[in-house]
Amino acid sequence: MGKFEKYLSLWVALGILAGIGLGSIAGDSIQFLSELEVAKVNIPVAILVWMMIYPMMVQIDFSSLKNIKQNSKGLGLTIFINWLVKPFTMAFFAWLFFDQIFEAYLHPEEAEQYIAGAIILGAAPCTAMVFVWSYLTKGDANYTLVQVSLNDLILLVLFIPIVRFLLGVTNIEIPYDTLLYSVLIFVVIPLLAGYLSSTFLIKSKGKEWFTTVFIAKLKPVSMVALITTLVLLFAFQGDKILNNPFHILLIAVPLTIQTYFIFFITWFIGRYIKLRHSVCAPSAMIGASNFFELAVAVAISLFGLNSGASLATVVGVLIEVPVMLSLVAIANKWRY
Repeated sequence: MGKFEKYLSLWVALGILAGIGLGSIAGDSIQFLSELEVAKVNIPVAILVWMMIYPMMVQIDFSSLKNIKQNSKGLGLTIFINWLVKPFTMAFFAWLFFDQIFEAYLHPEEAEQYIAGAIILGAAPCTAMVFVWSYLTKGDANYTLVQVSLNDLILLVLFIPIVRFLLGVTNIEIPYDTLLYSVLIFVVIPLLAGYLSSTFLIKSKGKEWFTTVFIAKLKPVSMVALITTLVLLFAFQGDKILNNPFHILLIAVPLTIQTYFIFFITWFIGRYIKLRHSVCAPSAMIGASNFFELAVAVAISLFGLNSGASLATVVGVLIEVPVMLSLVAIANKWRY
């Protein structure tokens, strides 16, 4: 992990402060940015999210799926946790805290928005960042590649119906076509672009050049785009945060609990079914962490830049790195 990635939480915090400051200074003069939309998708944010997601998509090698039988138990656990457990436990924790425990501190509309953001976050399990967590826990690199590739394929099929179902359960009305359009823009197209460009570059320049030169140059692009997106988000959220910074803490509580819950349940099931540590660790990590780039993009597309749902997904980014690093430490301490 490079220094930038290692201190991602610090850069996220600084981006948030910069965004709040920009919003306070610029005021209504930057509101026109939020109105630059096509089919309910904000154009500046769409460009930034593309810059975040493409460097991750271009690294996925779907040819690794031919090795799926070699780690069937681990992959089965990953699918079970990511798609049959995680989205629903996230919805439960969000409802429990925002609608029940924190009822005295939140307006019903705010609670509804935060629940929506948490649901979108919970339905988007991690992709590229799991490579970092796997590396730090000495996970099996081939297995990690296979599980990420399989996860991305499942994401294309299940993300929309799960999000739509869970948002419907919480009585939040969303247009199905907008959600479909968001996944098309922020998953399908970047995934196709990543596959085509990686295939072309590897054939023309070689695998070593692709890995050591091209991918290395893309890394900062993704992180800079993430921080810039946060600056924009918090420029529009600034007044809300300054008026009630306590909400950031309220949002962080169920998201943090969910992360630890998913890690521990996956870890202990993995131990019970006798997975190797190098398979159990990345299996637990992919479920615990989130594809927050997609979650932020979808929340913005569905509810707008200055919505509570977008704020909830951004708080997910804020807590992701420190919480995941603590889980890396636990996985390494429990090595077997």
